Amino acid sequence: MYLFLTLFVTLYGGMQWYWYRKALPVVPHSLVARALLLFVLFLMVAAPLLIRILERWGYDAAARCFALIGYSWMGFLFLSCCCFLAIDLVRLLLWGGARCGVGAALGGLLPGGGVVFMGVTLLAFIICIYGWFEANDIRTETVDIYTTKIPKAAGTITIVQVSDVHLGLLVGENRLKKILTLVRGAEPDLFVATGDLVDGQMDGRDGLARLMKEIRPRLGKFAVTGNHELYVGESQALAFLRDCGFTLLRGTVQEIPGILTVTGVDDPVFGGKVGSAVQEREALSQGSPERFILLLKHRPLIAPESRGRFDLQLSGHVHQGQIFPFSLLTRLVFPLSTGLSGIEEGGAIYVSRGSGTWGPPIRFLAPPEVTVIRLRHP
Repeated sequence: MYLFLTLFVTLYGGMQWYWYRKALPVVPHSLVARALLLFVLFLMVAAPLLIRILERWGYDAAARCFALIGYSWMGFLFLSCCCFLAIDLVRLLLWGGARCGVGAALGGLLPGGGVVFMGVTLLAFIICIYGWFEANDIRTETVDIYTTKIPKAAGTITIVQVSDVHLGLLVGENRLKKILTLVRGAEPDLFVATGDLVDGQMDGRDGLARLMKEIRPRLGKFAVTGNHELYVGESQALAFLRDCGFTLLRGTVQEIPGILTVTGVDDPVFGGKVGSAVQEREALSQGSPERFILLLKHRPLIAPESRGRFDLQLSGHVHQGQIFPFSLLTRLVFPLSTGLSGIEEGGAIYVSRGSGTWGPPIRFLAPPEVTVIRLRHP
C-alpha cells in the first residue's frame, strides 16, 4: 500500500511538473501567476488524499465536488501528457535526423510551444467530453460457452458478471441503476461480482445496498474481494457486500447441486501473493473435475498450478486501461486480453472491462460492460 502511494505521488507529481513546463509559454511572466499555478497543481497531486479525508470526516458534498474536479483533471492531465510525449518523441527523432544530416528542413515545420500547448489542450478536452459519454454508455457483452459438464437437463445457465463498479463519490445510485437494469434484463441464474465493487465510504449508503439486494437470481449471488475493498476499509466493505446479498467467497467453495461448483479467492492485497496462492490451491482442490468449476478471481492472472483445474475464470481489475493509451501499459503487467481467452491446459478466462470507473469519470476506447455468460450443453 505504501509502495503504491509512493509510486503514485512520484509519477503523478512528475506529470504535473511536465505539464507545467509545457504550459509556461502561455502563462503570464509573473511570479504570482506561476506560483498560483504551481499551488493548484500541488493541490491536484494531493487531491486523492484530501478527498478521502473529507469523506471520512463526513463532508460528502465537498468531497464529491473536489473528486469531480480532481479526478477529471487526472484524466485530462494523462491525455495531455501522452500527447506532449508523442510530440517530444517526434522532435527527438527530427533532432536526431538533423544531426545525421537528414530531415533538418522538417524540424522547422513543427509549431512553437504555445501553439502546441493550446492544440493539445483542445484535443484533450474534446476527448474528456467524449470519454464522459462513453463512461455512461454501459454495454452488455454476451458470451456463449458450450460444455458437456453442464447437464443437458439443466438447460442454459446464465451467469451475469459485474466487476470494478467502484461505488463511491462519483459512481453512485444513477450509475448503479443503469447497471442493474442490464443485469435484470439478462435474467441471470447466477449473479457474480469480481472485485472492486466499492471505492469509498459505504457508511450511510444503505440505498445502494438495497438496490443490489433486489437482484435475487435462483442459483445465488457470489462475490470476491478486489484491492479496493481493502483500500477503503475491509470491515465496512465486506459488510456492504453482505448487505447487498452476496455470498463472499474467500477461498471457499459453493456447490450448486447438479449443475456446477463456484469458488473464489481474495485479492492478493489481503493475504499477500503466497497467501492468495495457497487459498486458490486449496479451494480448487475441493472441486470435482467432473463438475463445471467456476473460479472468481479479481486479477486476470492464471496461477501455474491452477491450469486445467477450473473450467472458467472470471476476472476484472484492468478496466482495459480505461483511458487509451493506458491500455498499452496495463497489457505489460496483465498480458491477457479483455474478453474470452482459451487456456492450453483446458478451460477459459473472461476478463471484464469493468462496469464503472476508477479515478477520472471518463473512459476512452474502453467502454464499461455488464457481462452475460451462457453455459450450455452442446
